[in-house]
Amino acid sequence: MEMKTKISQLCQILIVAISMVRVFASDESLPSSLPGCKNTCGHVKIPYPFGISNSSIPNQGPCFLEPKFNLTCVNDTKLLLGNLQVSNINILEGQLELSFFVGGYCNSTNYNRPTLGTASYTISRKENKFVTVGCDSYGYLNSIYNQETYSTGCLTRCNGNRNRIENGTCSGIGCCQVDIPPMMRNISVQAFDFPNSTDSLGCSYSFVVKDGFYNFTVDHLDIFPYKMLPLVLDWSVGSENCKASKGKDGYACMKNSDCDDEDIGFGYRCKCKEGYEGDPYHPEGCIDIDECKTSNNTCIDESHCRNTDGLYECFCPDGQSGNGTLEGGCHRRDIVIKVAIGASAGIIILFVAISVLYLTYQKRKLIKLKQKFFQKNGGSILLQQLSTREDTSQSAQIFTEEELKKATKNYDDSLIIGRGGFGTVFKGVLPDNKIVAVKKSKIIDANQIEQFINEVVVLSQINHRNVVKLLGCCLETEVPSLVYEFVSNGTLFDFIHNTKDKANNPTWKTRLKIAAETAGALSYLHSSASIPIIHRDVKSTNILLDDNYNAKVSDFGASRLVPLDQTEIATMVQGTLGYLDPEYMQTHQLTEKSDVYSFGVVLAELLTGDKPLSFNRPEENISLAMHFLSCLKQDRIFEAIQVGILNDENKEEIKEVAILAARCLRLRGDERPSMKEVAMELDGIRLMENHPWNDSELNFEERQHLLKEASSSIYNEIGESINLGYSGYDSLKDQPLIALDDGR
Repeated sequence: MEMKTKISQLCQILIVAISMVRVFASDESLPSSLPGCKNTCGHVKIPYPFGISNSSIPNQGPCFLEPKFNLTCVNDTKLLLGNLQVSNINILEGQLELSFFVGGYCNSTNYNRPTLGTASYTISRKENKFVTVGCDSYGYLNSIYNQETYSTGCLTRCNGNRNRIENGTCSGIGCCQVDIPPMMRNISVQAFDFPNSTDSLGCSYSFVVKDGFYNFTVDHLDIFPYKMLPLVLDWSVGSENCKASKGKDGYACMKNSDCDDEDIGFGYRCKCKEGYEGDPYHPEGCIDIDECKTSNNTCIDESHCRNTDGLYECFCPDGQSGNGTLEGGCHRRDIVIKVAIGASAGIIILFVAISVLYLTYQKRKLIKLKQKFFQKNGGSILLQQLSTREDTSQSAQIFTEEELKKATKNYDDSLIIGRGGFGTVFKGVLPDNKIVAVKKSKIIDANQIEQFINEVVVLSQINHRNVVKLLGCCLETEVPSLVYEFVSNGTLFDFIHNTKDKANNPTWKTRLKIAAETAGALSYLHSSASIPIIHRDVKSTNILLDDNYNAKVSDFGASRLVPLDQTEIATMVQGTLGYLDPEYMQTHQLTEKSDVYSFGVVLAELLTGDKPLSFNRPEENISLAMHFLSCLKQDRIFEAIQVGILNDENKEEIKEVAILAARCLRLRGDERPSMKEVAMELDGIRLMENHPWNDSELNFEERQHLLKEASSSIYNEIGESINLGYSGYDSLKDQPLIALDDGR
């Protein structure tokens, strides 16, 4: 049994010895020191950046990288750093091992306090411990660097009883130890005993020692056997970190190596990249590891391994398949497998080819479809009309379908800001972060394409701060889309009816401002535009408001350009019930005064807060226009005014606006004022705040008379013809409200 044990131990020793020989042989083949420099001193190897003096080769220079790495070899047996013997240099960990003195204290005349000046080195906190041995003893480890001093230490107590002291432990009784703090340099070691101690078990000893080297025994309290013990220093190159050092002269990390400055107080270290070995500081750099000749690979054996630069790959011999690894292995290929692989490859190639052809066909088909829609939607006509304009800076931009999809997140429902009978409006964001409103119409027939192009052309000719700005359009889809400036505060309809009866209802001053700005915009369309434009669908839902309640007239799909030599146009009736001009409904003759009538309804909305059609009122007053004029005739106008906006200060202004609304609602168009006159009167009423009424009572009575006269004559006219323009309300009571045009 003993013989078998000895044989087993011998086998283990042989295996260890063989592996050590292979390691040393491998190390010998790698460059270590510079040419002409000593490679060893005694049994210690001297790898670069360390070295001894200068190279024996002329003009080669020093054998070390920096002066702090200059060592001394005494009699080819002892390697010294300063006056301390070096026993090992570790390139991979950046460490140097040397022997350092033990500090001792026996009495006030018999003690020693060793010091180690290591400004360029750091006492390794991971590889060392600070130990104090003795009874009633304590020790200090002091560090002085950059004129700052800090210390650590420990103490031991025996209390005159050795029986409680255990061999192999430094728990504080007879022996204590502590970790080394970071950044300890230029150290000194001190040992003491406590004053007036009754314990006389020998001297006190303190020292820094390589972790795991020192093993305490009770005998050391009487006779301490060491004068010097091994200590490990951390070293690094340079004085700056990796980022600051790279690219500069003197950068130490050579080919196939990386720079590392993690957990390093100053400078940096170099290490070989994965798959390489050697000295990363040596000018030749790190050398590729042939993993195929080592055990550091997962191939079946060396014959199935192919070394590559920094890596390796496993393979199978010809005639076999697999990955050549221990897990996958190799096996002979069968002819069936070859055929299957070939057929699969052929099918894949055929599938890819067909897919590419199909995608190419679909892409071309899509391009042709977009071109077809562009022509169908009047793209050529639009381009021609826009190209004839002298001022191209205000021309509408033609957007692609992809641009609008991206802007609206593929027309996400959460971005819908408005719906109509024939379209939906989405909020969108262009690539330049500009917020826009995208009007996406529903399916329309070919006859409405001209109407769409008409809206683009009309808006592209308008440049007024109270008219919504058209930014462009998209014609690549079956149904075209428009891109407007984004107006953030909703419509006038929402403003009037969603704030009704609320405590924070906006003031009359705001309403008057909105009315004046809307009238100014319509006046501009009628008289100041290059070609007069009749909106034909003036209503509160087509008047948008921004954050400052500035009015923006929108939706020109029903608009018509009026030739300069004409005052009226014969058309098919278009508009919205409740706002339609009765004369226009009867004669089909569209004039600027049709917009005036519709604006009169908007003024009535602003004054009363009521909707243009309401089946909650008596039959004869279903129309807001009829109801409003009825209140005027019966001298009950202030009863019709929306609660919360009437007060003593604005009473006269409201009267003036009511009179103006009544004039706009006259049955005969030639008796209505023009939009220019309406705009001027509203601007004048707004100035009344700066010029309050100071006239005599006669002036007041005169205005009362004019108000009654206007309301009476207007009401009589419309009353006589009420069945002409607004017949059939009974049949609409149970039906949703409709518009005669596209429901804008």
